[in-house]
Amino acid sequence: MKVEIKKSPLENLNSDALIVFVAQRPEGKNSTTKKPAAANGKEHAAKKGADKEVKKESRAYVEGVSKAVQAKIQTAIDDGSLSGGANEVMFFRDAGIAGSRHLLTVGLGNPKGLDNESLRQAMAVAINALKGSKAKSAALGLDSLPHTSLGANVIVQAITEGALLAEYAFVDFKEKKDLNTPERLTIVSSSKAKAHDHGIETGTTIAECVNFCRWLGDRPGNRMTPAILAEETVKAAKGTKLKINVWDRARIKDEKMGSFLSVSLGSSQEPKFIVMEYNGASAGKKPICYVGKGLTFDSGGISIKPSAGMEEMKYDMCGGAAVIATMIAIAKLKLKVNAIAYIPATENMPGPAANKPGDIVVARNGKTIEVNNTDAEGRLILADALVYACEQEPALIVDAATLTGAMVVALGNLHTGFFTRNDKLAASIQDAADAGGEWVWRMPLTDLHAKDMKGTYADLSNLSGSKGAGSATAAAFLESFVKKEIPWAHFDVAGTAWHVGDRLPYCARKGASGAMVRTFVQLAMSHA
Repeated sequence: MKVEIKKSPLENLNSDALIVFVAQRPEGKNSTTKKPAAANGKEHAAKKGADKEVKKESRAYVEGVSKAVQAKIQTAIDDGSLSGGANEVMFFRDAGIAGSRHLLTVGLGNPKGLDNESLRQAMAVAINALKGSKAKSAALGLDSLPHTSLGANVIVQAITEGALLAEYAFVDFKEKKDLNTPERLTIVSSSKAKAHDHGIETGTTIAECVNFCRWLGDRPGNRMTPAILAEETVKAAKGTKLKINVWDRARIKDEKMGSFLSVSLGSSQEPKFIVMEYNGASAGKKPICYVGKGLTFDSGGISIKPSAGMEEMKYDMCGGAAVIATMIAIAKLKLKVNAIAYIPATENMPGPAANKPGDIVVARNGKTIEVNNTDAEGRLILADALVYACEQEPALIVDAATLTGAMVVALGNLHTGFFTRNDKLAASIQDAADAGGEWVWRMPLTDLHAKDMKGTYADLSNLSGSKGAGSATAAAFLESFVKKEIPWAHFDVAGTAWHVGDRLPYCARKGASGAMVRTFVQLAMSHA
């Protein structure tokens, strides 16, 4: 879908569908209602009842549209079928007004609570509603958006992201590949500024990178091996200032990444360590470092997973995919920041050379680890990557991983849990998530969680010595591979990396979500 903006009356556009926003007035406020004149008895009661009825019927409103559009929508408001509630849609097929064949309204709720995420969702709902209409073009009446404190670039960026994210569908292996979405979306406004163009450019770039992250995750394990992941990363980085370096098994071994390497031993697929580097600022400025878990398929290894639902383990590389997509977005947006990323990529399979429960492996920093559960492999591959990241002396490190089922139990598929002991970094993360329109929740991380990860026969165990708090103890394990002086945060995306379409209208009902790409890009923007 191509998104563009034009300064034009709605009537001058020939589109298949016109989209307008409908909002709600706060309770008790109604500009069309007048106070009843003083009266007594039944007459006064009747007028009061009529006044209440008018308030109920005219709480929803639309503005910034032609009289013909206003009249069409007002009829639906008056008969009570249109309330203007958040993400409510009404499709007027063959309305034939304002130069468009169809008319679609999308509700915003109370505009006082309007933010970029509610706009993103409203636009996604509108695109989803058009999928069955066979509309090839759509126009959005931007003037129908109620007054808001949001900047023009923020508004248009959110609209663009909502539309393009809702368009995504994984159809690579289907005979019919028609997405049934409009090929063009024209945002129509009575005024046009550079901020609008900037919003479209930024929104398009971020949405395309989120969709790329989804595409990487949605591909099956036989079509997204560590080697293919590396190839697709190199391909996607073409035309940018990103430098990509891919280490093979021999290099990984030479770099003494024994913890990472051990996970790959049961697979016939060679592991890859993907290094991405972007220099958009002066050489003296410390980089932001991203680390992402790249398990292209996780069978659990010798501690094999149940067969039911194992097909979903193709999504175990969504943390790595988010990091890759983030770096591509940073490069395409040409942010004035230095950033590096490390993605350890491998399969976890129960081959004859695979890790066995009780094995002891040695990480890059010399720490020994008891592998007491081969299905707790994500932390093993991240350990070496975090050690290497620290050696670059970055300004901060964030990692993303589909790490624990415990996180799903704790937060479901609503919030991404993150762990850090650095309050300043935690505040920056919250600000970035708010700006990106993603939901995060800071989780506890203490010395007691670290104590639970001490090994019996080695320095550490990859399995907690106590019950419960599985996501916190996993974070504590990772923390032991990060230098204390470097600000660090761990994001456990196990609950939010896939199958969140029941929560977010711009995500497919099933499939990868692209979680944390927007937040990570915003984090880079805040350090530019």
